[in-house]
Amino acid sequence: MSESLNIPVKTLGVLDGMGPAAGAEFLRLLAKDAPARNDQEHPRLLLISEPAVPDRSTAIHQSLKGLSLTPRDDPTPLLRSSLDRLIEWGADVLAVPCNTAHFFIDKFRAELTKPLVHIIEATVFEAVSMNKGGAWLLSTSGTRASGMYQAYAKSVGYRFKEPSDAEQERADKSLRLVKSGDIPEAGKVLRELVEELWSQEGIPVVTACTELPLAYSASGLPAEREVSSLKALSNACLRVLYHR
Repeated sequence: MSESLNIPVKTLGVLDGMGPAAGAEFLRLLAKDAPARNDQEHPRLLLISEPAVPDRSTAIHQSLKGLSLTPRDDPTPLLRSSLDRLIEWGADVLAVPCNTAHFFIDKFRAELTKPLVHIIEATVFEAVSMNKGGAWLLSTSGTRASGMYQAYAKSVGYRFKEPSDAEQERADKSLRLVKSGDIPEAGKVLRELVEELWSQEGIPVVTACTELPLAYSASGLPAEREVSSLKALSNACLRVLYHR
């Protein structure tokens, strides 16, 4: 007698394209880590890849300076309409593999008619599980300036150590190299940065920009010392989809 199929009953709606390489890696992780024995046991996905969303870090910096965002510069309308479209198509659960976008999504998250698996909450959960003593926070400059990670970590009693402004610029350089397709160079830049951070304190590194896990993978740094926001989001989605 054959075993019954382990088919998720929920459909996951994914909004990616911010950036495309990170979104593709998120989908790869979902496929790799799903507890599926055949095609039929993998989760049903609905996907919008929307690279036209305006730059999130630029918009955050403008907002924090008290500047009004023009319709051309504001990511919020396209993020909202895309998530609503996924719901209209039949998504039961939503995920957005872009940390910085959540600054804008959080403004309307409570209005969404379906639940969102929140990348920051998922990543902090993984960081606490790896090392209760804290971790380095590497993200976009916009995510760092927004304080999203710091605020959520504080709410659960977790400690993040942040790079200096000069070190932050090197993290931004690494993620921009991933966006431009030069992942080997991105890995080299990130390796030099992380090794300097570890010379200050040898705690794990949270790659809290979804480009940075790709750079970390190319860096030659030990995988067991990274908390990947992409993998954290994938793990959290799979827990919801398979009720684990």
